[in-house]
Amino acid sequence: MTANIASYLLQLLAGRWLGVAGYSEFASLLAVQLLCAVPALALQNVVARELVHGADLAALRALRWRCAAWVAAAVVVLVPVVSALLEVGIVAAAAALGSAPALVVLSGEQGVLQGQKRFRGLAVVLGAAGIAKVVPALVVLACGGGAAPALWAAAGGIAAAAAYGRMVAGPERAVEKRAVERPEGAGSDDSRSSGGSVTPPAPRTTEPADVAAVLRAAQVQAALMALSSADLIVVRMVLEEPDASRYALGTIATKIAFWLPQAVGVVLYPRMAQPASSSSAVRSALAVLAGIGVLAVLGAALAAPLAPLFAGQDYAPIQGLLWLFALHGAILAVLQGALLSAIAVNRTALATLAWVGLAVEVVLMLTLASTVTALIVTAAAVAGTTTALVALLAIRAAARRPAVAAT
Repeated sequence: MTANIASYLLQLLAGRWLGVAGYSEFASLLAVQLLCAVPALALQNVVARELVHGADLAALRALRWRCAAWVAAAVVVLVPVVSALLEVGIVAAAAALGSAPALVVLSGEQGVLQGQKRFRGLAVVLGAAGIAKVVPALVVLACGGGAAPALWAAAGGIAAAAAYGRMVAGPERAVEKRAVERPEGAGSDDSRSSGGSVTPPAPRTTEPADVAAVLRAAQVQAALMALSSADLIVVRMVLEEPDASRYALGTIATKIAFWLPQAVGVVLYPRMAQPASSSSAVRSALAVLAGIGVLAVLGAALAAPLAPLFAGQDYAPIQGLLWLFALHGAILAVLQGALLSAIAVNRTALATLAWVGLAVEVVLMLTLASTVTALIVTAAAVAGTTTALVALLAIRAAARRPAVAAT
């Protein structure tokens, strides 16, 4: 929640300081930066899953550095592409993409903490990373800087957070010693707060993860992030600048509903990776995410009249649509839970449905939507259909897994 509140504060203040004339560019670059988090989130999930299955921590940290090197090479190639597609300067595009390698390193350490169920340490790192990213960017914007300097400042904060995450996770020997000293059922500070126990991992029975495993998980994360960000990119192509900025600010409600229940998947993910508890963990995650989503939509509807007071009267035309933006985010949160279960059991082909949904959404937006209302209705409708299909298949796959594992 600390990280998310910091992120929303950045977008809210940027919308006010940059105005409707300049916020659209900043929001689109933030969407690109979110897509940069795809390999990082994939690595975190793979590291957590592999630790649950008994992988060697030193080997997983070596995998983290290989992934960071590949991402850095991809950034060099993508900077001119992003600059051309969004019609922004090379420096601004590089600023949006420049944080990607540091995000990979940071997420590798978060995966270590998650896989070992050290949720207190993970919470500290997540909160610190959110603050380290936002505070430098806010300082730059408050001093009159534009999108590019603010994003470079955020990238520096992420690099500092990566170093801090490594310190919290600890060296390999210290981590292994902690695991050995905690017999099963003994518990710990983290286990008491999370309902689990930190135990030595089970003997490994599968091949260790490699870059290919991260790529398979990355295409799942990419589908989810693309669905949550495609509208922000398309909006600059179909709407005039003021309406594009209003739509971009409305997506703050989407992001709140989407990221607010992120902890549900984080905590239940290790259980999803274990055959004996996978089915119940998936059902629990989806049920809780749906319940939080309902509350988020109601909250957005009730708080809508306050939006112009915080963001400015230029954004008053979208206040009646904020509940739709929140609905879009709530649906995507449920989809995230379903796709996380696919990564946990290494059945990433389930993401195909999300890619199809993305293609349908983009086509409909480009051909049929020409207003803010039409765009958000299209996004929510496509996301709802996609989520229903993916969630149904995820529940069925998790229900079959214990029997397959036993066989």
